[in-house]
Amino acid sequence: MTVFRPALVIVDFQLDFCPPNGSTPVPKGRSIAPQLNTLLSLPFTLKIATRDIHPPNHISFAANHPFPAKPYVSSTEIFHPTDPSRSYVTKLWPVHCVESTPGAQIVPELDMSKVDFVLDKGEDARVEMYSAFYDPFRLVDTGLLGRLKAKGVTDVFVGGLAADFCVRATAEHAVEEGFRTYLVEEATKPVFVNRWDECKNKMRGKGVEIVSMDGPEVARVKALA
Repeated sequence: MTVFRPALVIVDFQLDFCPPNGSTPVPKGRSIAPQLNTLLSLPFTLKIATRDIHPPNHISFAANHPFPAKPYVSSTEIFHPTDPSRSYVTKLWPVHCVESTPGAQIVPELDMSKVDFVLDKGEDARVEMYSAFYDPFRLVDTGLLGRLKAKGVTDVFVGGLAADFCVRATAEHAVEEGFRTYLVEEATKPVFVNRWDECKNKMRGKGVEIVSMDGPEVARVKALA
C-alpha cells in the first residue's frame, strides 16, 4: 500500500490580500475562508500557514522604483546579490504586508487553533519570494521542506492567496521536491482572473494536480480520521 501522509499549506491568507481594505486585494480573496477552515478540520499530518512579511524597502514595491513604475503593470529585474550573471524578472506590486502593520496579519476568520505553525517569507528586501519554500536564487530557505520531511509527508495540498503567484510557486516547488502536490481550487483565488485557465494548464504541466474540495484526493484525507 502506498504511504499517504498529507500536509496542508495555506499560503499568505493575509488582510492586505483581501477586499475590502487590503492594499493588494485578490478578487473575492476573503471568500475562501470557509473552505480553508474545512480543510483545517481534516486529519492532515501537518498544517502550515505562511505569511508574506516585507521590510518597507522591499524590491517588489513599485513605490521603491523610479517613475513611471506602476504596480501590477511594471516589472523589474532582480540580480543575485553576489553573482550578477544570475537574474530574473518579477512584477511590481503595491506596498503590502509590511512587517508589524495590520495588513500583514492573517485574516481573522482563519481558525488558527488548528494550524501547527506559521512560516514567514519575503523578509529579504533584495529578492522576491513567492514560494513558501525558498526564493528563486535559494538564498533564503524558510525551513518548510525540512519540516515536511521531518514528519514524513508524502503529499502536499495547497490553498490560500494568490493562486497565480505565491500559491502557484509553492505548489510547483513542492512537486520539484518530490511531493505529490494538489491545488484545491475552491480554497484559492487568482489576481488575474482572465488568465487563470492558462495558469492552471501551466501548473498541470509542472506536475501539480488541480483538485476539488469534494474530489477523491480530499476524500482520502478525510478517510484518515
